[in-house]
Amino acid sequence: MTFTLRAPVPADAEELAALHVSTWQETYTELLPDGYFDDAFLDGRRRMWTRMLEEPRDDLIVRVAEEDGRIIGFAVSGRPIGPHADEAPRDRHLWSLYVAAAHHGGGAGQALIDAVLGDGPAMLWVAKENPRAIAFYRRNGFEFDGLEVIDEGAPSITDARMVR
Repeated sequence: MTFTLRAPVPADAEELAALHVSTWQETYTELLPDGYFDDAFLDGRRRMWTRMLEEPRDDLIVRVAEEDGRIIGFAVSGRPIGPHADEAPRDRHLWSLYVAAAHHGGGAGQALIDAVLGDGPAMLWVAKENPRAIAFYRRNGFEFDGLEVIDEGAPSITDARMVR
């Protein structure tokens, strides 16, 4: 399989929202209550991607992996956000990195993280219940720093901070 990386454009917002929801379903369905992925969840992702792509911020790096004209993954990095952002140990934060499960192991995740972070110092939050992601981040030099929080939007998920 071959894929290409590119910066997304506003016309990609709908496809990115749908991919965002489907990758969350693949990753977190077992950890979340029935009905979590309702129409409001998809609408929220549509609004997020539309705003991000129509009103780009200077500090954001957003890349998508595309294969045969379809987006199969995405990554976003920027200034630290979320829990304890004011005390962030790094200036670069991997906000999200998701690749459709059918494309796991094909190199898109590695290419995306390299594109939005390079090999410099960075931080991220990962669900402790996601061993595949944790192993991937460890291969990329990240280690837990001991800080954990309960995800407000998904109280059954504990997020742990990793830094490199």
